[in-house]
Amino acid sequence: MFVKQMEVGSFAIFTYIVACKETKEALVIDPAADCDRIFDEAKTRGYTIRYIVNTHCHVDHIMGNKRMKDLTGAQIIIHQIEAPALIHQSPHSFQMFGGEPSPPADKTVRDGDSITIGNTSLSVIHTPGHSPGSISLYHTGMVFTGDTLFVGSVGRTDLDGGSWETLLASVQKKLFALPDDTVVAPGHNYGDSTRSTIGREKLYNPFVGMRGGY
Repeated sequence: MFVKQMEVGSFAIFTYIVACKETKEALVIDPAADCDRIFDEAKTRGYTIRYIVNTHCHVDHIMGNKRMKDLTGAQIIIHQIEAPALIHQSPHSFQMFGGEPSPPADKTVRDGDSITIGNTSLSVIHTPGHSPGSISLYHTGMVFTGDTLFVGSVGRTDLDGGSWETLLASVQKKLFALPDDTVVAPGHNYGDSTRSTIGREKLYNPFVGMRGGY
């Protein structure tokens, strides 16, 4: 599996290109901005983007969907709970963030589903709390956590549909159940490094770590 982490836009957002090296099929996780640069990166490496996967429906993560779909014809995938909100956002929000409203989802997923590109599959883990339909995407050795788990922090829960108790359960019961050496690929560049591991977050994350017990 090929993975390219790219910081895009003005809000420290991480977009990921994930590809099957054998078939050259790829997907993009949260193409929030700089879509032409993302597209060129994939094209230069010979990858064809088949899917746009949103970890959740907040404007800062979906505002590049339209441009990326125009460039690639890729299908938009999001959790079934988030699909209605994907297209019912305030136009003012997109103007504020400098993005475009998203087209509707082409496919929806739920916990336990797989998203497959070539010979590579990502397992969908429903990790609500930051938003009701937030998802993380797992492939052996790596998990893309969106705004659920950051390096040394977690996503905010004061927005519509957020819940601290729900987020805590998502992290501790689902993400922390993954092997300790699993690489954490977060949705924002908010920490002291661009990636972490499940084991490190268990020990040192002051919001959800194990040092305080749970």
